[in-house]
Amino acid sequence: MTLTLPDGRDVRPGKILCIGRNYAAHVAEMGDVSEAEPVVFLKPTTALVADGGEVVLPRQSEDVHHELELVAVVGTPGRHIDEASALGHVAAYALGLDLTARDVQAQAKSKKGPWSIAKGFDTFAPLGPLTDAAEVPDPQALEIALAIDGHERQRGTTDHMVFSVARIVSFLSSVFTLEPGDLIYTGTPEGVGPVRDGERLHATGTGLAPLTVTARRERAS
Repeated sequence: MTLTLPDGRDVRPGKILCIGRNYAAHVAEMGDVSEAEPVVFLKPTTALVADGGEVVLPRQSEDVHHELELVAVVGTPGRHIDEASALGHVAAYALGLDLTARDVQAQAKSKKGPWSIAKGFDTFAPLGPLTDAAEVPDPQALEIALAIDGHERQRGTTDHMVFSVARIVSFLSSVFTLEPGDLIYTGTPEGVGPVRDGERLHATGTGLAPLTVTARRERAS
């Protein structure tokens, strides 16, 4: 997928960096505990699917869950970015979904293994149209919501994040060099749940372009 940043640059995302356990109520509903530092995992870029596209529910899973997220899009590269200047490295924001094969994830956790397969199937990172960061004066003052077939499933406000967008950008840059086009999925509020074949997922957020995708069950070939 190629993204056009607000300044007109066309970039291809190199990394999809995701934050887990970043809303206290979601941590509680999953039976987890909050961490002192952000919980980070990655998705492959083949997981991306644009607004209007299809999410494929893979044959390997019978329990794919939706996780609504605010996504920060890196515009200015950096390494060891201080928190005070971190938002200056964000070119745009978008709505996104972190889809998770929950049964696959549970099996991996039972073996104390990584989550990569559960999080990384093709189309498991829907991404909405970009909104210029200049039009989002405070990324910690946004309300985001997800409806499935017209029924609200998730609603949260970004001021409930355990780690702010600025803190996340700063932390990630201490590990990875952030590059233009990198995507940062910042965590999900409570209300995660299953996605079924044929359902329409519609995400909205304060001042952000909506994201709509349709779920389709993968058929055996």
